[in-house]
Amino acid sequence: MQTHIVPVGFDYDRLIAPLIRDQFDVDRAILLEGAVGSEANVEYSRNLASKLETDFQSLLGAETDRIRLEDVYDYDAAFEGAFELINEQLDGGAEVWVNVCSMPRPVSFAFATAAHSVMVERQEDRDRIHTYYTAPEKYLETELAEELRAERELLGDLLEAEEFDRERVEERLESTANLLAEFDERGSTIGAKEINGQHIVELPVASFSSVKPFEELILFTLGEHGEFDSVSELAEALARDLNEEYTDSFRSKVIYNVDRLGPGGKGYIEQEEIGKSYRTTLSRIGELWVRSHADTTRESPNLN
Repeated sequence: MQTHIVPVGFDYDRLIAPLIRDQFDVDRAILLEGAVGSEANVEYSRNLASKLETDFQSLLGAETDRIRLEDVYDYDAAFEGAFELINEQLDGGAEVWVNVCSMPRPVSFAFATAAHSVMVERQEDRDRIHTYYTAPEKYLETELAEELRAERELLGDLLEAEEFDRERVEERLESTANLLAEFDERGSTIGAKEINGQHIVELPVASFSSVKPFEELILFTLGEHGEFDSVSELAEALARDLNEEYTDSFRSKVIYNVDRLGPGGKGYIEQEEIGKSYRTTLSRIGELWVRSHADTTRESPNLN
């Protein structure tokens, strides 16, 4: 069962389009609504939430709930609510996906941080918690601004003219009407941009414990080679790099540290069972760790 938690702001496409385009299974969608700005803003956001509720049900077959946030700028309350909601969904057996691309920043940050906090506390459920972002193909704000500039120029010319160009006025009227219709239908952004073959960018969570010297060497070795078909192959490569004798004791040490770096530990390594072996690679956060530490001095760790 997959549950998507979706804070609703002033977007439509990137809250639902990536799930359709990437063929996600969405069993439940929880739409978060909150009062943002003027009464017109609030009404506009509610209309989008209503449209999303209908389309999540009709296009994805999802059970849909709407939850109201009393204050979208109250980070503490948003965090508390997110923490409780995510745990509740996990306890019910769901895989939880949190969309953080809409709604005011305090809500998005609160939900992302809450998801990461739950992930730290529930290491066994780490692979069932995801936060993600979707980039729009186009922002309508710039087009609205350009349209206003064109209207300003037209109105200025009309004030100075004895006669007005009816065709020019009709052209501007049609352009404005089309843009406003698009804004009313789809919000402040259009489309969902494809990035590296997908329409969502999952945000990895870092470990809250430091990486020890021998673990560093394992990560750098995986970074250089990409993957190993088994932990034994990884251990052999490490032994060669360290000019160490490859023994059962050394292999056991590597297995122990790979486990500490794996999904049940710090999350920097992923393993896929292939027969009796485990193909070992860096996770996304593991790749980021290696990239960010690539220029640091690599010293041989203390093997004692």
